[in-house]
Amino acid sequence: MRDLDLTTLRLFVAVCETRNIARAAEQQAIVGSAISKRLAQLEETVGTPLLVRRRRGVEPTAAGETLLEHARAMLAQSDQIERDMAAYAAGVRGQVRILATASAIAESLADDVAAFLKDPAHGDIRVDIEERVSSGVLRGIREGSASVGLCWDRANLEGLQSRPWRSDHLAVVAPLGHPLAQHATLAFAQTLDYEQVSLPPSSAVPVMLQRAAALAGRPLQSRVVVATFDAALRVVRAQLAISVLPAELAQPFAAAFGLSVIPLSDDWARRRFAICFRDAQGLSPAARLLVEHLVRGAEAAEKQP
Repeated sequence: MRDLDLTTLRLFVAVCETRNIARAAEQQAIVGSAISKRLAQLEETVGTPLLVRRRRGVEPTAAGETLLEHARAMLAQSDQIERDMAAYAAGVRGQVRILATASAIAESLADDVAAFLKDPAHGDIRVDIEERVSSGVLRGIREGSASVGLCWDRANLEGLQSRPWRSDHLAVVAPLGHPLAQHATLAFAQTLDYEQVSLPPSSAVPVMLQRAAALAGRPLQSRVVVATFDAALRVVRAQLAISVLPAELAQPFAAAFGLSVIPLSDDWARRRFAICFRDAQGLSPAARLLVEHLVRGAEAAEKQP
């Protein structure tokens, strides 16, 4: 098969979307006969009919629908290339969409992104952040709904590229008067005598806790299941149960909510996050700059005493 040229594919998409060669010609500022000629050459190139002519227009065949899907993807990629090259020529600009777990956002993602955007060199870059559980982050990156993701590094990163990011430390959060609140550190097994407030099973933390409870040969007594860390803290504040949460997230609320935050001593309680993306070479210039900024920030934090 000869190479498919983008101009012909663009005209093919326009015809499929308008279902009419004359309207597509008007939209694309080209005569209808020229479009018809290109479409005939396209069908000859692919070796199969792509359009069915009707009295009031045209519609794609099954092969045409398949080519339409591929053509849209190729044109979108071509447009992305043009935008990226223009960004290099006129100073980096663009939009970066990040999918991140609540733990990653609470760790320091918001601060890192704010610092990135304060750099005058990044004045034309917009960064959007959406919170998801780890599985949702990875699914979004694989499907292309965002270019950068941050999640627990033990999630299934198969097929993606990644860079190490920061870490957090799980801790027991309990009311100040609770028996566990007197400890400086705790092993997770010590919490299994008490009812706990948990996050949904799709979240990373509950999976870790259920596994640790099973290894200890004890059931995890889940009294309340909530959707957010904030809700978990409020349940603990009401003295209904204890919870295991990232210490970095709970500590800022400890004084105001009358809570004690006790680090877990288990090895698995120290978690590492990963920055993930489909392909480093496929990142836009803006996304590449942001990833490099996040990596540098994480490396600097690791060096701090």
